[in-house]
Amino acid sequence: MFFGVALIAYITDRLFGEFPFIRHPIVLMGDFITAFQKRFYRDSILRGFWLVFWLLAAVLAIVTPITLIGNPWILGIIASTGIAGKMLYESVNNVLSDPSSIRYLVSRDTQNLSESEINKAAIETYAENLSDGVIAPLFYLLVFGLVGLFLYKAVNTLDSMVGYRNERYEKFGKVSARLDDLLNYLPSRITAVIILTFFGKLSALKKTWHYGAQHESPNAGYPIAAMALSLYVSLGGPTSYFGTIKNKPYFGEGKREITDGDVRSALALQWKLDTLVILLLAAGVYA
Repeated sequence: MFFGVALIAYITDRLFGEFPFIRHPIVLMGDFITAFQKRFYRDSILRGFWLVFWLLAAVLAIVTPITLIGNPWILGIIASTGIAGKMLYESVNNVLSDPSSIRYLVSRDTQNLSESEINKAAIETYAENLSDGVIAPLFYLLVFGLVGLFLYKAVNTLDSMVGYRNERYEKFGKVSARLDDLLNYLPSRITAVIILTFFGKLSALKKTWHYGAQHESPNAGYPIAAMALSLYVSLGGPTSYFGTIKNKPYFGEGKREITDGDVRSALALQWKLDTLVILLLAAGVYA
């Protein structure tokens, strides 16, 4: 277990967030994916497999020598670039003062969203990305070290860029999407349990599993359902994407009019999460 590196990484992210003076590793991965598509894209599962293969091979070739440094402080600072806790919190919190900023956080149509729909989108984004941006990276960093962290981030970046079920990516992005589903299976459910625990709603675990399973993603629904049940709100529901309404199921059993106060209640989870993670990682270092 890489407790020391993970502790340094988490605290560094919470204190400093993204480093504006470097080109972020995730951006570099995105550049690789874009360049590969421009030259090698075909409507083919095999061609999509080669995209995954070469990106993961490149990440492995770059990160493995870095791990030989052996200095936990250097490794922890590098690892912090794979954790997005501060950026996630600030981005969602910013929606409260600048509702139009929701367009940077979601893929749904945002031009005509009501205040309630903006707040709902903000809470859903926060819940889902607690898993993708915080818990999952920490999980793979703890278990597999720096290599595990950045391989996970590579797969997650692939899914965010090509893992769509549309005409262009149905085949090309299939391997990326399925691998992302596999890697997020445990972290998404761990995140749901953490949310329920902090809100004192572990009794709603069975309902969380019921609602979570209704999401079209095998993983995203669980943290969203946990947050909805914890806040007594209903998330999900009909949502517009590219001008077409998608009739998504509702997650939760509470009110459907989502307020700024509900967003603040969701964000209040952050200091509890910070305390838990830092204490657990510190205990791991001590042990």
